[in-house]
Amino acid sequence: MMTKKTSAETPKQASTNAERRGNRRCKITQLMRIRPSDPEKPHFVDLRGSMSVSRSGVYFQSSEPGYEVGLRLFVTMPYSNDPASLNREYLAEVVRRDVLPTGMYGIGIKILMEMGIQHSYNFGTSTPF
Repeated sequence: MMTKKTSAETPKQASTNAERRGNRRCKITQLMRIRPSDPEKPHFVDLRGSMSVSRSGVYFQSSEPGYEVGLRLFVTMPYSNDPASLNREYLAEVVRRDVLPTGMYGIGIKILMEMGIQHSYNFGTSTPF
């Protein structure tokens, strides 16, 4: 005798690819200047383009080995060395560090707060007043 299983009897598998992020991500490339905020940590300055951005976080790739989960960072984004640019600096924290097959690292940071606008000044030429 054949019996037909109803859909209620078949076990459903939980989705392993469930989205855990609170905010949607956009694949935007924005130049960033990143440096540690902790003076006790080895200093580095990393200029990188973002791979994906949300309201509260950024993911990018880097060859810099100094990133570790929990490290606090100063992130200037978007970054430009143009003297007229208005760069915004943020305090951020590394929340993810993936070792990639390319030898680089995938870094996920969470934006904690905005520090303010960073002005670029060029005092290279002197003009009499």
